[in-house]
Amino acid sequence: MSQPAAQLVRDYFELVWNQGRTELADRFLAAGLIQHNPNLPNGRRPLAEFIDGMRAQLPQARFEIRRMAVDGDLVFTHSLFTAQPGHSGIAVVDVFRIADGLIAEHWDLREDVPETTASGNPIV
Repeated sequence: MSQPAAQLVRDYFELVWNQGRTELADRFLAAGLIQHNPNLPNGRRPLAEFIDGMRAQLPQARFEIRRMAVDGDLVFTHSLFTAQPGHSGIAVVDVFRIADGLIAEHWDLREDVPETTASGNPIV
């Protein structure tokens, strides 16, 4: 499960989010996607519509996966999201549950990337 699930999530980020190819959403997302993001309803269509709207406003928005782990049917990513070149970015952790070769459930957390940290270490 690990390699196909990890590749599914990598391809999802690149094609659907970074390239805005939401017409491919059915290759990656279950129709009845269970969504734990508090700003989105369940389902594939609402997420695709959200991505279309976001990319209309921020056509250069991009996710860069920095770390990824797989545990059973769960895929975890730690990414840097930038809205446009020069944006300091947002650190994002996504958790995806994979079922029948599709993303069936999604959780996410986000934090703006600060200019400095007490440790001097980056957050993403």
